[in-house]
Amino acid sequence: MSSQSKPIILLSRQEIEATVRRLAAEITKDYRNRNPVLISVLKGSFIFMADLVRLLDFPLEVDFMRLSSYGRSSRTSGKVRVVQDIGSAIKGRDIIVIEDIVDTGLTTSFLLGYLREKNPASLRLSALTEKPSRRKVSVNVDYLGFTVPDKFLVGYGLDWDEKFRYLPDICYVEVE
Repeated sequence: MSSQSKPIILLSRQEIEATVRRLAAEITKDYRNRNPVLISVLKGSFIFMADLVRLLDFPLEVDFMRLSSYGRSSRTSGKVRVVQDIGSAIKGRDIIVIEDIVDTGLTTSFLLGYLREKNPASLRLSALTEKPSRRKVSVNVDYLGFTVPDKFLVGYGLDWDEKFRYLPDICYVEVE
């Protein structure tokens, strides 16, 4: 990324808030009496997860996983590894994976397969954003916030080499 690159707003904090409320209503309708485990994929989805959980008014549990496929690059390596595993036993439980973005689908597909091996009762995916134009592996997003263009996104938890996570809007930056 050049030193002149400044984040340009793609989705405002107001648009994000309205969409998180919509997703919370959809999840509430489906899970009100089920006590699901929400698994946030760190680090990018922690803000989305926090905002979403505050809008869900039913018993639930949260857990966190950390995966890596990017390293310090702006492009995925395609090789996914578990950096931090969940601590919860999820066998027989309803699971909702909370993702910031589904891009190529490689990381998300890996994660869903990894969790399926633990035999949950159900497994669904909520993603704040997706870039279908970059999809290499088919991934079904059950609760989707936004479909976004093929831009490098930052803000609202999304980062570029740990920069820009703090921005309240979802922005894009030009990367070289």
